[in-house]
Amino acid sequence: MKLLLKFNLIFLLVFALGLAASTFIARELLQRAAQEEIADRARLLMEKANVVSAYTATQIKPLLETQMKYAFLPQSVPAYSSAEVIAGLQKSYPEYGFKSAMLNPTNPRDRAVAWEEDIISQFRSSPELKEFIGKRDTPTGSSFFIARPIKISNPACLACHSTPDAAPKTLLDRYGPNNGFGWKLDEVLGAQVVSVPMTVPLQRADRALMVVVAVLTGVFVLVGASLNFMLWKLVIRPVSRLSALADKVSMGEEAPEFTVSSKDEIAVLAESFGRMRKSLAHAMKMLEG
Repeated sequence: MKLLLKFNLIFLLVFALGLAASTFIARELLQRAAQEEIADRARLLMEKANVVSAYTATQIKPLLETQMKYAFLPQSVPAYSSAEVIAGLQKSYPEYGFKSAMLNPTNPRDRAVAWEEDIISQFRSSPELKEFIGKRDTPTGSSFFIARPIKISNPACLACHSTPDAAPKTLLDRYGPNNGFGWKLDEVLGAQVVSVPMTVPLQRADRALMVVVAVLTGVFVLVGASLNFMLWKLVIRPVSRLSALADKVSMGEEAPEFTVSSKDEIAVLAESFGRMRKSLAHAMKMLEG
């Protein structure tokens, strides 16, 4: 097996191992960065919904108190305002979602579905849990979600949700007496759930990984070509010339001087060969004489 072939086989093995390790590490880092980006988007959407709720509670609801005496206006409900704002956002970004999922909601559209009920059960069984993070499969791909518990900490909020008799008539006229009652102070009643698609960030991470792999491959190819050229020029070519001269000397033929301009190991070998050639020529003359 030729020296250059041996070198390339070893280099290819090192290249394969290095590329595999680099790809694995790069993929882990890019996937982690993508997931952190997804989590940041989810938390930003959650905070946006909470800001809208606070704005509705402090600035919109007081303006509607007079109208509320004649008809219940859902626009005065903070959770309703948040849901409407996010619904407007979903027209451009349909994969994003926000819901105030309740076990016993006043508005039927807020009723929790099966997987949301499981999250609420987690909060109920673990009162110290402040946030629940998970992933789930949807028709459009994997979705990342963040959920936070919904509790009533202000006794004034129970005025509309304790019993139907205590609730405003306008509320009963709109939603009826069967839903949204029996709530208790500091009890987990539901969960705010924000869903963010994972497909796009993960695809972006995969494309970035392909770029990294291509760059690493290009670097390895360039390094391999450079090493092959240097090995051929500095080692293989002079050694091949020395080998050809050694063959001539071994067969008793005249061999020219072999000189190199460098002072490396090949030059030392060439000098040794030159001395050997001269010694052999001198010995042959002595034998002939």
